[in-house]
Amino acid sequence: MSRIVILHGKPGREEYFSDKYPSGSNSHWIPWLQKQLLMWGYDVQTPEVIDAYKPDYTIWRTEFERHLVEHPMVFVGHSCGAGFLVRWLSEHPEVSAEKVVLVAPWLDPHRSDTTDFFEFDIDPRLDERVGELHLFNSTDDMESIPISVETLLTELKNVVLHEYDDMGHFCFNDMGTVEFPDLLTCITGGAGR
Repeated sequence: MSRIVILHGKPGREEYFSDKYPSGSNSHWIPWLQKQLLMWGYDVQTPEVIDAYKPDYTIWRTEFERHLVEHPMVFVGHSCGAGFLVRWLSEHPEVSAEKVVLVAPWLDPHRSDTTDFFEFDIDPRLDERVGELHLFNSTDDMESIPISVETLLTELKNVVLHEYDDMGHFCFNDMGTVEFPDLLTCITGGAGR
């Protein structure tokens, strides 16, 4: 059975240092999805990146790579975590994956929140090394996400787009729930338990 690695996004500094919010790997739909996948028998890891509010690629890479095993692997990333996956896979052409799922992928197109975190070229053959490449997007997301989505759809040809009108950034406040059944179905292929 595949190992699944679910990578959280970049919280704001205030959120990161507040007791009012859970850690990134325990936010939004991630714990619900992890529990569902565990019940399906998957090996599921949800890395927690230290100082995630100020993205440092070396720190993210080190934490992510601690969870890698022999294939098959499935990667799921939310926001900055999705952008990280695109960079990491682009820089590791020797790596293939069973499935990659990008939820509200963010590449910081204006470089407003990162320094060199997203200074890389997308490997135009990345999608050839991935069994399935899925992208979840909502048309009511923040302004920089559509730019990132368009970049990915232009650079990568074999992307399955899951588009919504009312999911915002796929956070709890936007969705009104921690449950994300469409994402679960995407990962499992709809197979029964």
